[in-house]
Amino acid sequence: MGTKTVDETGPEANEAKPGDETEDLTGTPDADGTTGAGAAAGATAQEAGPTDVGQGAGAVVSAALGVVSLTGSWVGTVASARETLIGQLGTASNAGVAKQIKEVYGDAWQTTALWGGLFALAALVVGVFVLARPAFGAPGKPQAPWIKSVAWAGVSLGVIGLLLAVLKYTDVLLGLPSAS
Repeated sequence: MGTKTVDETGPEANEAKPGDETEDLTGTPDADGTTGAGAAAGATAQEAGPTDVGQGAGAVVSAALGVVSLTGSWVGTVASARETLIGQLGTASNAGVAKQIKEVYGDAWQTTALWGGLFALAALVVGVFVLARPAFGAPGKPQAPWIKSVAWAGVSLGVIGLLLAVLKYTDVLLGLPSAS
């Protein structure tokens, strides 16, 4: 037959024709000692320079800590349950209702608020650090827009979480019911 299949291609099929721009993928070194595929990838990586992986991770951690400060954490739940148990053990069965409410539920509520506030403060500190990092690292290099956005989200969630934690701890928000 007159057509060539892939198996029937001869050495003339691999020859470069004038005007063809092909890349050497065989791994043979070019004149400068690099291979065709590796040289293109290496040049791109060198031009890009260091990545913003650390700043991006910090921004995501800040936002995650802010969410945890609002929704609660395992540590806060365990600490709250511990305070409830301590309140139950420390309160006599003949104690007044007001004392029982405060000892059993009040301390646990404040412990939950305290842990939420600590997570909110951590979110706030990490977010501010990520936003301030370019000023101390490479001032001329702009920060990626998504990193700024996520870091600002972490800062915002941290502020909201800190405000709510203070309001819960001081019983301004959802205080204990009165026993009278």
